[in-house]
Amino acid sequence: MSFGEIITYPFSWLLLTFYEWTGNYGVSVLAFALAVKLVLLPFQMKSKRSTMRTARLTPIMKDLEKKYGDNKAKYQQEVAKFYKEEKINPMSGCLWSIIPFPILIALYSVIRQPLTRLMRLTAEQVTAITERLANLDLYTIPEKANAYSEITLANLVHENYHAFQGISDRLIDLDFSFLGMNLGQRPQWNFFLKVDWSDPSVWGPALGLFMIPVISALLSYFAMKISSAANPPAMEAQQQSMKGMMLFMPLFSVYIGFIMPAALGIYWIAGSVLGIIQDAILNKHYKKILDVEDEERRKRLYAREEELERKRLETEKLREIGATERNKNTSKKKLQAAERAQQEERLAAEKARQRAQSDTQEDNGSQVGNRKYARGRAYVEDRFNSDEASYNDENGTETSQQAGDAGEDGDNA
Repeated sequence: MSFGEIITYPFSWLLLTFYEWTGNYGVSVLAFALAVKLVLLPFQMKSKRSTMRTARLTPIMKDLEKKYGDNKAKYQQEVAKFYKEEKINPMSGCLWSIIPFPILIALYSVIRQPLTRLMRLTAEQVTAITERLANLDLYTIPEKANAYSEITLANLVHENYHAFQGISDRLIDLDFSFLGMNLGQRPQWNFFLKVDWSDPSVWGPALGLFMIPVISALLSYFAMKISSAANPPAMEAQQQSMKGMMLFMPLFSVYIGFIMPAALGIYWIAGSVLGIIQDAILNKHYKKILDVEDEERRKRLYAREEELERKRLETEKLREIGATERNKNTSKKKLQAAERAQQEERLAAEKARQRAQSDTQEDNGSQVGNRKYARGRAYVEDRFNSDEASYNDENGTETSQQAGDAGEDGDNA
């Protein structure tokens, strides 16, 4: 058994089991979608709760963005710290949402290769069926390989099942019809140019196949709309991402519907309907639970803010009376920095005190603005009007006169 057969075996077994129970290929695809939804329900419940919790914390995230918006590193640090406190994994909601895609790929392989994947026939048995159909002039072997050739062979085997008895006990009479449509065919977007509008048995199935991708896209859009309806307004980046997904997924659904067999479109429609029902129930269920959690969180944050405010006021009071204690865990570098800061504050206070004392001393008038002694330390503003100045002038004059007389006596001698 090849690796591909190992991967697709559980899906082929389940789809074949449902077909044997119901006898209808379309109903078996619907039952397959329901079974997949039930198996994934526990994981999707976890994803739903995580997504709703993350969305409800958007206001707190916006506050962090406003507070640390200019510092991206600090913002990321605070967000990581907040997620850790609330035990939130932002990737958990995305992880489980991508699981349906591998299942869709495996189902596509089973539908595209009904002989080798669904019935698990060997390559030699498929070759024998092909040659027998060619000998009966019911099939022309193409020159190039066709991705959907096994669907064509399975349809021809169904129409001529009696001619293939004995090839293998695994060969079954597989009927792709559902509501008048052949789910093994691919819808045609331009079917209206090819069908005979005078025959309802011709254009009716063609129109039904055309509507499968359209209905699938509409249901995909409404499923995402309902899924996000219970969430509060998200952040701008999340809103843009959600708008992109709501546009991308329906378009992707249309694309899948027109390039692949109609059975995949039926599966997609069933998944969307079941998803709408599931989200409606889970939104109501988790809304009650998360409302209680929000109230508890609000009380917890309020109590924390009160405790921080109490400690801040207590620290301020201790600082005022000089009774604060040093934290033993504080690093030596921080202690040295604190001591330098205290020493600088003491020096600044001492200089300020000295300046204040100097300013209180008697000024002799030599100061100009903040510049003390700008006119000199011996400056006297009214030196020419004071008695001391007059006395000095008189003494100076007498001294000059005496010096002159002494000079004359020296000459006479």
